[in-house]
Amino acid sequence: MAVVHDLFEVLWRDYLAITPQAEQVAQLLTGRGEVIVNDHIALRTFAHDRVDIEMLDRAFVDGGYEPIDSYEFKDKHLVACHYEHAEPGMPKVFISSLLLDECSPQLRDIAHSIVGQIPVGLEADWRFSSSGRTWPLDSKTYRALLEESQYAAWLAAFGYIANHFTIAAHKLKTVNSLSELNDLLVASGLPLNDTGGRIKGSPQVGLEQSSTMAASVEVEFSDGKESIPSCYYEFAYRHPTPDGTLFQGFIADSATNLFTSTDHGVGEPTR
Repeated sequence: MAVVHDLFEVLWRDYLAITPQAEQVAQLLTGRGEVIVNDHIALRTFAHDRVDIEMLDRAFVDGGYEPIDSYEFKDKHLVACHYEHAEPGMPKVFISSLLLDECSPQLRDIAHSIVGQIPVGLEADWRFSSSGRTWPLDSKTYRALLEESQYAAWLAAFGYIANHFTIAAHKLKTVNSLSELNDLLVASGLPLNDTGGRIKGSPQVGLEQSSTMAASVEVEFSDGKESIPSCYYEFAYRHPTPDGTLFQGFIADSATNLFTSTDHGVGEPTR
């Protein structure tokens, strides 16, 4: 269990280092007296024997997490699984994977080359999901991936880190709705993801979600530095189900739209 807590600390530290919006959001909310609760984190990977979901979830499962539900995103050639822990207050974990068999030969070749350069044995280490990028990448290859899949391009550029953390908006005390929180975020200068509407989901399905658009940060490629979208901050507002308990799952249609939060040309650096 201690290993899982250590893993979350490392993931959060590395996320903060390349997500300038996170500090801005934290200052906004703690300045209002709020205590921020993490609803879930998300990780990305390729559907490859060495690095698939079952490899990326090892440290979490060993630490007491259990798979709860699976999801499919046909248009984006993705599958995902979410995990929960029996201990109250532990964040959920959402791991998605790009189905390489459904991608172009060029993308598959690049992905297999990337996986082949991961140090032998790293995937068995408890720190694998926080190991970052352990392979060289040039900007031409990054752009080639981007033409087909921003998901693949992001993963190739940043490696194994948390793609986003998520504030449990329903646990905030000074805002009464996700819409009200969104208004605060926009007023502070944060660009929000409007794909499919600013709020994805509804009280009727049990979950409302919104997110920032990822700000661009400077990334070191083998042929120079380039500013590209990094990570984003998500906000989840969970509603009661008919039996009175809060909805704990995810909505595939909403997640599909949230994946675009790392798209190019929208989010701007906040500092």
